[in-house]
Amino acid sequence: MKSKAPLIAIILIVSLQVYSQIDPDNIEIIRDTYGVPHIHGTTDPEVAYGLAWAHAEDDFQTIQLTMLSGKGMLGHHLGKQGAAIDYVVKLLKCQETVAAEWPYLSDDYKQLIIAYTDGINAYANSYPEKVLVKGSFPITVEEVLSAYVLSLAVISGADQVIGDLVDGEVDSAPVFESSGSNAFALSRAKTADDYVYLNINSHQPLEGPSSWYEAHLISDEGWNAMGGLFPGAATIFHGTNAYLGWGHTVNYPDKVDVFELEMHPENQLKYKFDNEWKVLGKKEVTLSVKILFGIKIKVKRDVFNSIYGPVVKNDKGYFAFDLGVLHDLRAPEQWYRMNKATSWSAFREALNMVAIPGFNIVYADKASNIYYLGNAKIPIRNPKFDWQGTLPGNTAETLLSKYHTLEDLPQVLNPKSGFVFNTNNSAFSCTDSLNNPDPNLYDKTMGYRVFENNRSTRFLQLMKEQNKVSWEEFLAIKYDGQLPEEFRYPIDMNRLFQLPVGKYPQYAELLAIIQSWDRKSGYDNIGAAQFVILYNYLKETYNTSYLDSVKVLTDYEVVDALAHTYDYLKKHFKRVDIHLGDYQLLIRGDKQIPVSGIPDVITAIYSEPFKHGRVKAVQGESYIMLVRYPEEGLPIIETINAYGASNQSDSPHYDDQMLMFVNQKRKPMTLDLEEVRGNAARIYHPVRD
Repeated sequence: MKSKAPLIAIILIVSLQVYSQIDPDNIEIIRDTYGVPHIHGTTDPEVAYGLAWAHAEDDFQTIQLTMLSGKGMLGHHLGKQGAAIDYVVKLLKCQETVAAEWPYLSDDYKQLIIAYTDGINAYANSYPEKVLVKGSFPITVEEVLSAYVLSLAVISGADQVIGDLVDGEVDSAPVFESSGSNAFALSRAKTADDYVYLNINSHQPLEGPSSWYEAHLISDEGWNAMGGLFPGAATIFHGTNAYLGWGHTVNYPDKVDVFELEMHPENQLKYKFDNEWKVLGKKEVTLSVKILFGIKIKVKRDVFNSIYGPVVKNDKGYFAFDLGVLHDLRAPEQWYRMNKATSWSAFREALNMVAIPGFNIVYADKASNIYYLGNAKIPIRNPKFDWQGTLPGNTAETLLSKYHTLEDLPQVLNPKSGFVFNTNNSAFSCTDSLNNPDPNLYDKTMGYRVFENNRSTRFLQLMKEQNKVSWEEFLAIKYDGQLPEEFRYPIDMNRLFQLPVGKYPQYAELLAIIQSWDRKSGYDNIGAAQFVILYNYLKETYNTSYLDSVKVLTDYEVVDALAHTYDYLKKHFKRVDIHLGDYQLLIRGDKQIPVSGIPDVITAIYSEPFKHGRVKAVQGESYIMLVRYPEEGLPIIETINAYGASNQSDSPHYDDQMLMFVNQKRKPMTLDLEEVRGNAARIYHPVRD
């Protein structure tokens, strides 16, 4: 009977989808003056349907990229690059995971995700001219959830481990590193007024499948949440409701395990496990790849699987890997429970699922509870082995089956300091030094990395200067763009500031600018661009990471980087004394605006080459939500997105938040449905005009 479970689950998914009944007339899409959708429905599934429709109006193309990946059809649209992702979907067995884990989802969440799927299909059916790949619609619930599995696996490091194994890098387990995020919360014990403060401020890409979309979801069944979500998501990922809110940042426990299989000397489809030989799972998959002029070719590839998980074959042998997300489909349901929690106890009950595979959580509520959690779905591991390296894949002693509970994870509730925070730094540095969790009390095999970065160092420095924090001071901390006195980059930059200016007369002006720089990163600052050009050159040259030991520079290496920076500035700007805004721009369509921020300041911005030596901001400060919780009544909410609510270039909301964003301003938002209706720019139902 067990072998039939996936088939039964797939049939169940399809049958539920067929019988989903949503009446669009029961759904209001209320657009405010910035185009942000406030979606009201009688039931939660109706709201999910409306969210799918509204988001598709604003960014159907990106949603389709997410859905095509869940279908394993991205190669039809993106060619070779998409086919590589399709292969990963097959290797990870994303759809099989959905089929096996579907029965463990609750009935109410099943109805919600079915309705969301119906909403996407309804939009595609209404606007067939906007469909990117012929035959890709309708999508199924299985494919929507498969996209979730893929996305969460990639966020957990699956793409990196696969790439490393394909390249034969097998000596140690890979460590995934992101560009950064911020979240911090202050209780009433730390604020100067009668509010609890929460800063939600992740540093995501500004465009693409993991860029933030803002929405407000309201049902008559008690759902009233606002915040950010990614294309293809049916709930808020982080944000606030009337009672509480939370922010996410990427964290670095050991979420991926790699195993070297011991293959049979005469049969390469058998591997040893204890005292027996098991047969390696092998399946030939067909990938469709678009080439020139829209022609598609079929490519066949083998995917392997073992008792340890997916298997990659390279010149050194066969290597399996495993991630928690491949064994639990409930992460999107956990976000749904977090959306609807109305108290600390209800929120903690949602956290008890431990289904979201990673991400720190910084939490605050109107009752003045604040909380930090180094959240992750981490297996219980045998301490006999070094889990930071490649494990023997021939013994039950390294086979994983159980996971750590919420109580096992590093966390702090209501510290006496009155604040919690995370900037992608150590889970054991989330408040002041007297209230931090003790790393000695936690299982070492969980692999939590212990390190600080510039943002954590600077944040703690600013908090030490404050007794009670006013709202104006809170804003100053949130928008602080200065590096700390002691750099925390993975490259030791101190030598740059010690070079004698007179020793290098050709670079004297440039070196003097950098050494006298105030370490601030406003777009009108002189010194920030020069430092970033030099630092990025060093980082690319020496391929360093925050998770590695610090690279110490020689005088030769510093002068080489100085020479590169000098030549770059002279070539593109004809001078070395430029402002950051001369070099770095926020760009959307024809609009180009100087923007503040450099890597690893609190207001971080990461850029890529654009034109004529300029760079374009592509990641960092993106969707920002700042919340004040009173003891009674609704929270006071301010938000901003880097561009606007729509990804359609003909929309007035394509770029209407850009000026506010670069000037570090925000728009007021509300959870009050009647106020939203009263100030609406447009109210309509999800049907084609």
